[in-house]
Amino acid sequence: GGPTYPKFTTPKPLTKPEQRRLLTAVRAHGSPRDRALLTLALGTGLRLRELRGLNVGDVRAGHAGTAWKVVLDPELTKGKRGGVAYISARGRRELRSFLSWKRRAGEPLEARSPLFLSNQRRRVSLRRIQFVFREWQAAAGFETIYPFHALRHSFASALLGLGESLAYIRDQLGHHSIQITVDNYGHLVPGANQKAVNRLDDLGITVKSATPAQPEGAAI
Repeated sequence: GGPTYPKFTTPKPLTKPEQRRLLTAVRAHGSPRDRALLTLALGTGLRLRELRGLNVGDVRAGHAGTAWKVVLDPELTKGKRGGVAYISARGRRELRSFLSWKRRAGEPLEARSPLFLSNQRRRVSLRRIQFVFREWQAAAGFETIYPFHALRHSFASALLGLGESLAYIRDQLGHHSIQITVDNYGHLVPGANQKAVNRLDDLGITVKSATPAQPEGAAI
């Protein structure tokens, strides 16, 4: 049979090998739009509706050492708060290629023009993005097909793996409180409590036991 489509209560992040397989398949055979969309999703953690709603002018190219970023219209985001998502070097390369492709294809590049258009020159639909994401997972040989929101969890998981703080991840994901970030992604921090205690060794601090000392020879 083909791949399965589980119903994740909380979408699991793609593993690093899965991300590499997916990117390899899309780079080898995908359109510039597909490559830019997927790379941007993995590299920014933007929600599906935020990606779909982007306009050309929302992508701000860095100059003189400043970072590339996506500036989100408040109407696109939860809580109408707006936000900024910074773009990695890989994302910049894909976006440059994509914008050059749009220019050659005669697609509009005015600031208020949709960034991602369908073949019918309309803003690409949410359903189409989800369909394309499923198709590329199948092409990459995935046995389990992830929902699109798993890309956002993959982004958060990657930042946690790099040791970034939950406060920083809160800002990158556009959460209005760190409690939301903790509730959604705290479980992805491997051995967080043990690491925190281990850092006390560097400060020369001894954590005293709250229980009476065990007799000599007692099992630990």
